[in-house]
Amino acid sequence: MKGLNTVLATSLVLTGMVVADVQAATEWNVSLWGKRRAFTENVEKLAELVEQKTNGEFKLKLSYGGLSKSRENLDGISFGAFEMAQFCSFYHTDKNPTITVTELPFSKDVSLARVGEIYMEVFKHPEVTKDLARWNATLLMPTPLPQYNIASKSDEMSSLEHFDGLRVRGPGGIMGVLGKLGAVKTSVPFSEVRQSMDSGVIDAASFAPHAHLATNSYKVANWVTTNLNLGSANCPVVVNSEALEMLKPAHKEALLGSVDEALAYYVENYEQNTTAKFDAAIAQEKVTQVTFTPDQTLKLNDLAASVRQDWVDKYKDRFDSQALFDFTEKQFAQK
Repeated sequence: MKGLNTVLATSLVLTGMVVADVQAATEWNVSLWGKRRAFTENVEKLAELVEQKTNGEFKLKLSYGGLSKSRENLDGISFGAFEMAQFCSFYHTDKNPTITVTELPFSKDVSLARVGEIYMEVFKHPEVTKDLARWNATLLMPTPLPQYNIASKSDEMSSLEHFDGLRVRGPGGIMGVLGKLGAVKTSVPFSEVRQSMDSGVIDAASFAPHAHLATNSYKVANWVTTNLNLGSANCPVVVNSEALEMLKPAHKEALLGSVDEALAYYVENYEQNTTAKFDAAIAQEKVTQVTFTPDQTLKLNDLAASVRQDWVDKYKDRFDSQALFDFTEKQFAQK
């Protein structure tokens, strides 16, 4: 009997150890969409680094569309449906008005690495942290993107008047400028862009190179711009604030301490592979490249100034939009 008790006791101790080991392991669900591409390499690298640094005790389980629709990722974060997600601010500007400041057309040609630095600084601004706190969300990491350019199936562009009536899928800042030229902002799901262009639902799409490649928009396009320089989208990676606070200190350190390395990898990968691949693709498809003249660029920049002021006026009663704009403009002005 004594031997049996010893066996039982030993068994319980071992079982307890197994339970403890299971409980010690942490797995976060991460909601993405589409498929793995240059746009998600920051999250892919982050997951790799976190698992390495914690010897597999903390893992990020990446899901491409299995957890939520892309436009509902912020909602899912708010009630803890998953712990981490990527989303684009222009998907739902009313949910995250403060970070749309980075999508304004600042008419600056800045490096991809600098875009990441600017976004990180803006993410720390009190107005921004307060805004995202409404969703129980903490901004973790940006997904810096190059300046957007337009691919269109319409007749070749010869003047800015060609934008009048053009149905374009694009982010707020760019569409704010093109809208003043008569372009019509038209929303279609990311996965349906090529089909929508092919069928005539939209005439054009405004993307960074990776998205033109992912959607194959260039394969049905007659022309693509080369120097629009009216900004890009802000598509950050966020975490559920409560889940972040509940992490073990070592796991939290591994997560936060891997952000810079993940971003550096993302930027290098994007610049060395994606941009060059897109240039080769449009050359192979014989897509006409449209480069705006200095006079056209000047007019676009004049319109951009009014769009920036429109943004400040629109949100001045909701938060200190002028202070946030001034802070962001200063970041873009710095080299």
